[in-house]
Amino acid sequence: MTQELFRQDAYLRESAATLLRVDAQGVVLDRTVFYPLGGGQAGDSGVLLLADGTALRIADTRKCRDAEGRPTAEIAHVPEPGQEDVLARLQAGSALLARIDWERRHKLMRFHTSTHLLCHLVPQLVNGCSITAESARLDFNMTDPLEKEALTEGIARLVAAAHAVAVGSITDEDLDANPALVKSMSVQPPRGTGRIRTIRIGDAVDYQPCGGTHVANTAEIGRVVVTKIEKKSATTRRVVLGFA
Repeated sequence: MTQELFRQDAYLRESAATLLRVDAQGVVLDRTVFYPLGGGQAGDSGVLLLADGTALRIADTRKCRDAEGRPTAEIAHVPEPGQEDVLARLQAGSALLARIDWERRHKLMRFHTSTHLLCHLVPQLVNGCSITAESARLDFNMTDPLEKEALTEGIARLVAAAHAVAVGSITDEDLDANPALVKSMSVQPPRGTGRIRTIRIGDAVDYQPCGGTHVANTAEIGRVVVTKIEKKSATTRRVVLGFA
């Protein structure tokens, strides 16, 4: 398996790692700071540095899949095209330095935490989510109209309040006893390890299972505005966020 260093410390920008293998899915390491696509959040990009300083540019990060297409406990770092000469030099057991594109990651962290604030302002179930470095969106299962200005002001108020953002965990049994903690209709928290990662914002702003990367305090989000609200279907309202 790949040790997921980003789960407990989203601020780690680089880490030493050992190469396990290179295959059609990408470069697999024993440990990584790269977040793989999941939970609506885009996968990280960055570089893997060889011992001599040569950089293998990573365009995306994904969970490895088995022969049946099911996600495994390993993570694949997907190289940018045209680097066959560097890939040919990689050997299992080699030491590498994994370094994320921090500026891009920090935008993802700010946007992801913003979507949790949006969940506080719109207490409806979410049936779709996308978080990139350019924008973020949530699709809410609802029919009532929403107002851009009111939501933008609400997010600004929660950002200015400087609420702490804490990583925690609960057991599978805790979640079974409190199913309302899950606010997504489309993505269920991963099970199997006995513990489910959670994110708590402030004392009562937001608390839900989440595997993504977040800032440590809402004040770090900065100026985020609602750029668009769309009626995607009779029962879906899409809210799109952007940086001001």
